[in-house]
Amino acid sequence: MRAMMFALLAGAASVFAFAPFGVSPLAFVCLGTLFMLLHHAPSARRAAALGFVWGLGAFLAGVGWLYVALHQYGGMPALLAGLAVLLFCAYLALFPMLASVVYHRLRRQIWWADALLAGAAWAGSEYLRGWLFTGFPWLTIGYTQTPPSPLAGWAPVFGVFGLSFIVASLAALAVSVLAALRSPASRRAWAPLLAVLIVCLAGAGLRRVAWTTPVGEPLDVALLQTNIPQDLKWQPEQVMRWLELNYALVARQEARLVVLPETSLPVLTEQLPAGYLEALKARIAPRGADLIVGAFTREGEQIFNSAFTLGSAPAQRYSKNHLVPFGEYSPPLFGWFYRLAAIPMSDQSRGGSPQAPLALAGQQIAVNICYEDVFGAELLHALPQASMLLNLSNLAWYGDSHAQPQHLQIARLRALETGRPMLRATNTGMTAVIQPDGQVSAALPAFRSGALRQRVTGYQGRTPYTLWADWPLIFVALGVVLAAWRRREQVAC
Repeated sequence: MRAMMFALLAGAASVFAFAPFGVSPLAFVCLGTLFMLLHHAPSARRAAALGFVWGLGAFLAGVGWLYVALHQYGGMPALLAGLAVLLFCAYLALFPMLASVVYHRLRRQIWWADALLAGAAWAGSEYLRGWLFTGFPWLTIGYTQTPPSPLAGWAPVFGVFGLSFIVASLAALAVSVLAALRSPASRRAWAPLLAVLIVCLAGAGLRRVAWTTPVGEPLDVALLQTNIPQDLKWQPEQVMRWLELNYALVARQEARLVVLPETSLPVLTEQLPAGYLEALKARIAPRGADLIVGAFTREGEQIFNSAFTLGSAPAQRYSKNHLVPFGEYSPPLFGWFYRLAAIPMSDQSRGGSPQAPLALAGQQIAVNICYEDVFGAELLHALPQASMLLNLSNLAWYGDSHAQPQHLQIARLRALETGRPMLRATNTGMTAVIQPDGQVSAALPAFRSGALRQRVTGYQGRTPYTLWADWPLIFVALGVVLAAWRRREQVAC
C-alpha cells in the first residue's frame, strides 16, 4: 500500500513538470520514482498496479479540466461528468501500466540496457496512446523539456516521442546512479552519470544548430483574441453581438495578415447576415491585406470546422481533419453520450488530408485547428512548402484551467520539430507567436479581448524530424524491446 501511495503521488506530481509550472527536472524525479518502485516489485502484477496508479495520478491531475467541458459547458450531470473523466483517465493509465510491465519483465540489471529499455517501453507506450482510437497524446512526457531545458535541442531531431525516450532513459540512469552510490562499489556510478551528462550536453549543443533559414519579407500579423464566453457563444440572441465584436476587432487592424480564432463566427457561414463577409473583406482587401476566419462551413449534408480567407489573395480554405471524439463526432456505439451532453456542432466531417498550405502575403501558411497540433507527425505533410504554422483554437470549453498553458507548450514543440514559427489565434488564450527555437516571443493575457501585433519571418529548410518523423523512435523502441525479450528467453532456457 505504501508503494502504491508513492506511485500515485509521483504521478500526480509529474504534472508540475509541464506548463504552467514548468519544473522540468520533476519529470526525471517522478519517472525515476516509478522505476525505483518497479525494481522492488515482487511480480509483474504488482508492477502493473504501480504503473496504473502512477498513470491515474498523472492524468487525473493533468487533464481533470475535461470535467469543465462536460459539466459546466456540456450540460452533463456533475456525477456522470466526474465518472466519465475518471474512466477516461483510467483508460489513459493503461499505457503507463503497459510500460511498467514491459520494463519489469525484461530488465536485465545492466545499467545501460535497462536505460534503453525504460526509454523504449515508456516512449513506445506514449506513441501507442497517441495513435490508438485516434489517439490522445496529451501530457506526453517529452513536452516537459521545452526551452530552457538543454534536452530541447533533441526535439528537431527526434520529435516529442524521441524526447520521451530520452527523459525515461535518463530517469532510469539516475536510478542506476543512486543504486551504485549506495553499494560498496560506488565508483561504478561514474558510467551512468557520464551518460547523463553526455546526453544533456549534446542536447545543449544541438540547441545552437539552425536547421532552417529565413525566407521572404517579414510579415506584419495581427492575431485576434475575441474572448467570447463559451456559455454565451451559442445563444441565438447573442449572435449579432459576437458578429459585431468580430467585425470591430478586424476593422481596427492595419496588419498585412489578420487572423480570427477557431469558430469565431458562431453560426454556419450560410446563416450569416447578408453582406457580412463582404463587409469584412471590404475592410481588408483594398489595402492588399488578407483575413483568415474560423467558422463552420457546410457542403451538402457535411459540416466542417474551417479556416477560410478573405482579402486580396484568391479565396482559400482549410478544414479540420483530425476531429475530437465525443466533441466533434460520435464514435460508433456512443450515441448515448450525446443524450447526456449538449455539445453544439458535434456532428462534423473530416476535411481530408493532405490539404495545401494557404498562399498569403508571400508566405505559405500551414493551418491546423485546435487539437490537431497535438499530432506532430500529421503536420509534416505541409513541409517543406510551408514557411509558417498557424493554429486556430478555442479552449474556452475548459475554463481557466491548465489546458491553455499546456496547449501552448505543445505548440512550442511543434515549432521546434519543424523549425518554423507557430502563430496561435485563440478565443480566450493563449494567443501567441512562437519562434522556430521554441521560444514565445509575444503572447496576450488570457481572457481578454485584443490583438497581438507582430512582425513574423517565414522559414525554409528541413529539420531531421521532418525527414523521418517518428520512424526512428518506432524502430529503436521495437528493436530494444525485442532484443530484451529474446535475451530473457535465452536466459530462461
